[in-house]
Amino acid sequence: MHHIADSHANSYVRFKLALTEDWPTIKPYDEAAWAALPDSRWLPIDVSLSFVDSLHARWVGLLEAMTEEDFQRGFNHPEAGRMNLAKALALYDWHSRHHTAHITRLRARQGW
Repeated sequence: MHHIADSHANSYVRFKLALTEDWPTIKPYDEAAWAALPDSRWLPIDVSLSFVDSLHARWVGLLEAMTEEDFQRGFNHPEAGRMNLAKALALYDWHSRHHTAHITRLRARQGW
């Protein structure tokens, strides 16, 4: 869950940058290095759950106010190239479903 918090926080900032700047070049981050930091290793999962709930409330508020033209704005990713916000949103939809499936399978396997 800490990974999802980190990933979605980065994506939210990328959306805000794309909406306020002209095709900014965003900075990728090292997911494994972030996961090794103390907040990801030692904080209770509830901290990230609360953070993601609040972050998603902000992100949904932003998304619901966006126009079709807004979704055509975007950013330059140094590794993935040019990406508009419609594609970025589809990527994070997939990302969320992917990790939800991991969690669901783990819960079933562990009997939680």
